[in-house]
Amino acid sequence: MYATGKKNKNLALFDFDGTLCKKDSFTGFIFYALRKRHIVKQGIKILPWIQAYYLNVYPAPAMRSKLFRAMFSNANALELQQIAQDYAASLMSQLNLPLLKQLKQHQALGDEVVLVSASVDVYLQHFCNLLSIDLICTQAEQVNNTYTGQYTTPDCSSKQKRLRILEKYSLDHYSVIYAYGNSMEDNEMLELADHAYMVGVDKILPKLPIDIQIAI
Repeated sequence: MYATGKKNKNLALFDFDGTLCKKDSFTGFIFYALRKRHIVKQGIKILPWIQAYYLNVYPAPAMRSKLFRAMFSNANALELQQIAQDYAASLMSQLNLPLLKQLKQHQALGDEVVLVSASVDVYLQHFCNLLSIDLICTQAEQVNNTYTGQYTTPDCSSKQKRLRILEKYSLDHYSVIYAYGNSMEDNEMLELADHAYMVGVDKILPKLPIDIQIAI
């Protein structure tokens, strides 16, 4: 079912890591949530894949999935959610301020704003609640208040970003589509937009109809 849209509304799609957030939030969450001993122990188990990833012979989506499974299998969901809530709040100081201002201007104009990320909902849902924006991301499986280490959706990158956006939103319900990304994993999302912005490539953010002064 499509989200309700109004023809005079715009839709603004934001990638997270490297775009709205200046850091790799997923790796940051591992070090925020887990003991160093656990990280080292589990990291050694998947070291060949980590090395292959850094040699560009093991794809990022597969690496993220393997890393999440190694680090968070059998994690207590209630405990991890409390940590995730604190981590989400800490991310507010790690944001790209020009893009945060752009996001808030979209909100002030009444646009629908969506975070579209390959990172996991464990902490991203808390982050989106803080900004009152919607979320499309990779979703982690819970069974009996325990994270299994598996995903309930495919890694939300590249073609999956496009598919998940189109599943949730009927784009012809919106007047203008804006999209903001920073890597090749965002290309399919950017192709959906009337106005696309690639961090590190484009110098000027898309101009919005009204330049509203936003305090951030």
